[in-house]
Amino acid sequence: MPPTAAETPRPFKIPESVLVVIHTPALEVLLIERADKPGFWQSVTGSKDSLDEPLTETAVREVFEETGIVVGSDSVPLTALRDWQLANLYEIYPVWRHRYAPGVTQNTEHVFGLRVPAGTPITLSPREHTALAWLPWQEAADRCFSPSNAEAILQLPRFA
Repeated sequence: MPPTAAETPRPFKIPESVLVVIHTPALEVLLIERADKPGFWQSVTGSKDSLDEPLTETAVREVFEETGIVVGSDSVPLTALRDWQLANLYEIYPVWRHRYAPGVTQNTEHVFGLRVPAGTPITLSPREHTALAWLPWQEAADRCFSPSNAEAILQLPRFA
């Protein structure tokens, strides 16, 4: 008898991810609160699904999964997504290392920006995030738990 979905082990996460700073033209930044760590606010993040998945596809997929925003729609065209050509190498927090293959301790995170119209509706994935906030960029940077996320937001005026 094949294992049930609950019994099937999840594949290890790929230690290459995207960070997408979603912002309005007025530089208000969307932050979302993690469901598994209340008080941990962040931008959209997520790992590649496969080694050969292009980073732009990872960013588009993660934005949709976490916010419901369809990149490539009339209101948010694909040109609104910009690869900032920044990458952060960071130590994976010990609490999340079990998601990666044994011995993997670092992740490479590629930074993107996504400009959306003010008032863009957001639909959170409740298993991942419990709350959202649109904040001025400096305040958003201060609220992020991740130093690399905060630093990316501080770069927003340069890339917007």
